[in-house]
Amino acid sequence: MEVTAILRHARVSPQKCRLVADTVRGQPVNRALNTLKYMPKKGARLLYKTLWSAIANAQENEGLDVDDLTVARIQVDAAPVLKRFAARAKGRGTRIVKRNSHITVAVSDGKKE
Repeated sequence: MEVTAILRHARVSPQKCRLVADTVRGQPVNRALNTLKYMPKKGARLLYKTLWSAIANAQENEGLDVDDLTVARIQVDAAPVLKRFAARAKGRGTRIVKRNSHITVAVSDGKKE
């Protein structure tokens, strides 16, 4: 059975977060949590919290055993961007795009419903 948790409008770019997501995809949840806990990236902290939420959802809502869970799916999509302007020379301005992410983490015990 697959259980998900979603973090919307995370203030990290999808490209940077996907680098972290690729390292833990398909791992058992205990190893994935340890990897994310000690990884020095902002995306790792956000993925850690989302993975922890997915594990809690599986345990509380579905009654699944935590030791059997693996990271079935991690999906990092682009969210709406924040558009800002920075002052430049000769009275000009340039656009600064601050990218956001939607992070979806699914854990599974490998059994069908």
